[in-house]
Amino acid sequence: MTVVEPLPARSGGDDLAVPSTAGEILARARALAPVLRDRAEEIEQARRLPADVVELLRDTGVFRMGFSRDRGGPELTSIEQTEVIEALAYGDTGAGWCAMIGSDTGLYASFLDRAVADKMFPSLDMVTAGLLFPNGRAEIVPGGYRLTGRWQFGSGVTHADWVISGAFLYRDGRPEPGADGSAHDSILLMVPKSDVEVVDTWHTTGLAGSGSCDYTITDVFVPVERALTFAEVRGGTGPLAQPEVHMRNMPGVALGVTRAALDHARDAAVTAGRADDYRTQITIADCEADFAATRHGVYGALRRQHEVLSAGGTLDDLTPAERAALPLSRRHAFRTARSVVTRLYDLLQTSAIYRPSPLDRWLRDTTTMCQHIVAQDRILQTAGAHLLGGRPAFPLALGITSAQR
Repeated sequence: MTVVEPLPARSGGDDLAVPSTAGEILARARALAPVLRDRAEEIEQARRLPADVVELLRDTGVFRMGFSRDRGGPELTSIEQTEVIEALAYGDTGAGWCAMIGSDTGLYASFLDRAVADKMFPSLDMVTAGLLFPNGRAEIVPGGYRLTGRWQFGSGVTHADWVISGAFLYRDGRPEPGADGSAHDSILLMVPKSDVEVVDTWHTTGLAGSGSCDYTITDVFVPVERALTFAEVRGGTGPLAQPEVHMRNMPGVALGVTRAALDHARDAAVTAGRADDYRTQITIADCEADFAATRHGVYGALRRQHEVLSAGGTLDDLTPAERAALPLSRRHAFRTARSVVTRLYDLLQTSAIYRPSPLDRWLRDTTTMCQHIVAQDRILQTAGAHLLGGRPAFPLALGITSAQR
């Protein structure tokens, strides 16, 4: 078992130098995209983000964009956050993925007591990584929990400050039943990165640069104040203080890589003198149509959600179709990314197969991305069940917590 060495600690950091508005953060993200494109092969070969790339991302303000204004953050809407992730993923998929994951820190803060979050996050540019599914074991003890387990897919864990992990609850060695009647309750626990061992398992088809390694935590005490569930908002209000908020900007990665692939294919076709080739024309146009429709679906669903929540409503005020549109548009964005990249890969034929061709990398990245739960058939069942009045398999994708079932 090979263990990844931790990144060196960031030295200093001036919060005043970080952009504080959506426009400024988006502008910096777009400016960084060409740099990320130039570093893409290096990022992929490293199978993690190099330390200086992490700092470049930090300086865009992407990691702080979920913090509320009353905490000194920019409080970007989910629409604005998705635009930022889209801009970064246009440069490099792995960097965009890590930015998306790391930007959840401010969103998690809403589910912690205000004083606790303020102490945990003295800088708004701190990164949180981890797996939310309950793969670990949390033994209830006086004042908190003893956490042990091994988790997969810790995207960004190699450069994280905090690690959040799902765990099943035990009391005196026995499963703790849930208040909602479930046979075994679970919880989310946050621990400092120093309490985590990262295991170098991330040898994958794609998204190599995300450093989504396994990690282990062994008998670490977690005080009760660093435990949270998405059913209880303890330190926030408004559109971002909602149980499914951490999923909303995910389509930005898929949209960013799709746009990058389309631009690359168009330039390559023109350079090769194929602007008047019939197959090239219809393939590019068909892919552009799919991208435009998919992007409209993502942002349309986010806009409608924001309209309702910013007016003081709740997710329950959305119609079943509007609520289902959110997870469906995410899934469709991921699947469309893979479909478009595959068609463009075929269009460019042998020129696409050589590394470090970006299309070769994007083909592998989008294939790996589509293995995530948000791109799986479980989302179709969840949305379909909600539309039909049935039981969703993954209710959190709709913003429904166990306490609301």
